[in-house]
Amino acid sequence: MTAELARKMHRTLEVYHGLVYFAPEPAARYEKLGLGGRSGYFASRAAAMGAVDAEVVIATFFNFNPALVRNALDGVWARVSPDQVLDARHAGADAMLRRTVGEEVHSDAMVEAAEIARRAATGLEPAGRPLFAAHARLAWPDEPHMVLWHAQTLIREFRGDGHIACLVEAGVDSGCAALVQHAATGEITADALRTSRAWSQDEWDATVARLVERGWVHPDGSATEEGARVRAAIEDRTDELAMAPWETIGADDADQLRALVRPFSRAIVGSGGFGLDAVRDG
Repeated sequence: MTAELARKMHRTLEVYHGLVYFAPEPAARYEKLGLGGRSGYFASRAAAMGAVDAEVVIATFFNFNPALVRNALDGVWARVSPDQVLDARHAGADAMLRRTVGEEVHSDAMVEAAEIARRAATGLEPAGRPLFAAHARLAWPDEPHMVLWHAQTLIREFRGDGHIACLVEAGVDSGCAALVQHAATGEITADALRTSRAWSQDEWDATVARLVERGWVHPDGSATEEGARVRAAIEDRTDELAMAPWETIGADDADQLRALVRPFSRAIVGSGGFGLDAVRDG
C-alpha cells in the first residue's frame, strides 16, 4: 500500500463532505441564526472547537486573509452558541445530501460505505491535529448517509491538519504563500485563489516577490524547478501523513469504499453546486 492511495481516496471522497460549503441548505440555516456570508462558513467549520476566537481559526484554517476571518467572526459567539451552529450544519448537510444523492441515501451501497468509512475514521491519533480532534469529539450520526459524511469530515480534517504541518515545516510561512505556491502549479488561477481567500492584489504581489527571492516562483508567478520540487514534496508528505485511515481498513476495503462513494460524488458534482472553496488550502 503506497501513499498515492491517500490522494486517490481524497479525490473521490472529498466532494461528499465539501458540498457543505456551497450548498444552499446549510447556508439558509446559518442565515436563520444571523450568520450571513462568510460568517456561516467560518463559524460552522470552527464550531466543533467551541467558541474560539478568530486567531485560532486563522491558525487552523491557515490560508485565509486574517482580516477576513476577524471580520467574519466578529461578535458571532455572542449571538449564537457553537452547538446551535453545529445543529444547523448537521441539518443542512442532511438536506443537501438528500437532494443531491436522492434515494441512494437509503441504498445498501450507502450502508456499506458508511460502515467502512466509520471504521477508517475511528481510532485515529489526534496529536497535532486540532481540527480533526475537535470534530472527533462529536457524536456519530445515526443515518448511514450522515455517518459517511461525518466520517469523511474526520478524514478530511485529519488530512488537512497534516497538510498545514507540512507547509509550515517546508517554510511556507503564510496562507498567502501557500496559495501562491498552489497557483504556481497552474491547477487553479491566481485570481481565483486570491479573491476567494480575500488577499489584496498588493499582498499577493508582495508574496510573489518574496517567493521569487526564495527561488520558488518566477516573476510571473509560475513555479521554478525548485518551487515545483518543494510543492511536490509537501504533497507527497501530506499523502504519507494521511495514510492512517486506509492502513486501518486495508487496501481492499479502501478500494471498495472508493467504488461505493464514486457514484455519490458524481451525483454531487453533477448537481452543479461546487465552487473553489472546496479546496481547503494551498
